[in-house]
Amino acid sequence: MSKKVSDPRDIFSEITDDYREIFGDALRGVILYGSAAGGDYRPGGSDINFMIILDKEEIENLDKAFSAIKKWGRRKVATPLFLTEEYISASLDVFPIEYLNFKREYVPVFGRDVLKDIRFDKELVRLQCEREIKGKLLLLREAFLESSGKGRILKEVIGRSIGAFSAIFEALLYIMDKEVAGGKRDKIKATCESFELDSNVFEMLLEVKQGAAKMRDQEIRDLYKRYLKEIAVLSRAVDTMGG
Repeated sequence: MSKKVSDPRDIFSEITDDYREIFGDALRGVILYGSAAGGDYRPGGSDINFMIILDKEEIENLDKAFSAIKKWGRRKVATPLFLTEEYISASLDVFPIEYLNFKREYVPVFGRDVLKDIRFDKELVRLQCEREIKGKLLLLREAFLESSGKGRILKEVIGRSIGAFSAIFEALLYIMDKEVAGGKRDKIKATCESFELDSNVFEMLLEVKQGAAKMRDQEIRDLYKRYLKEIAVLSRAVDTMGG
């Protein structure tokens, strides 16, 4: 069994050497992002996420990386995001939330820091927030009906969905120029205050995700219905932000 990574920085040199050997001068940059770049990394529990920046010709030859991806996967390194600078520039208008999250917690490992100077159009961020919220509301309603009200299934849906809403909440705080120190709970609370949402609902959803809430099926159903109501309120509020 491969040794788990205690500190992602310990593998910077080796993983960079591996990808330099594979792609040579076509490797433009390596960036660590996500929980492994911040304070939430848990050795053996958290994935380690890298962004590999290639030139536009070499991005067509990703099969060269098969063995490296298999090797590092044994050590909880997720399959990297392979990007080009041209792709990043052309996708900032459609994926601003994702790039905001990348930029929030990242460490340049090798080559160009392609995230350093990117800027965001706040209206495009708001549009993606609105699109994501409305789309996820439909999916949450569909999942509720398909669950037949079974608590086990609803817990799984909550666990998968609340993380996505955390990213959306952080994007909404960015739009409103609100800097909030602390972790996800603090940012969720600040967003709830800004949009007059019931923060207790989201506190309970986080408890469910973490397995800390012991609730009967009826209690889970009631919480889920409150979840739907709050997301519908947020959907209308974000819609009105755009006039």
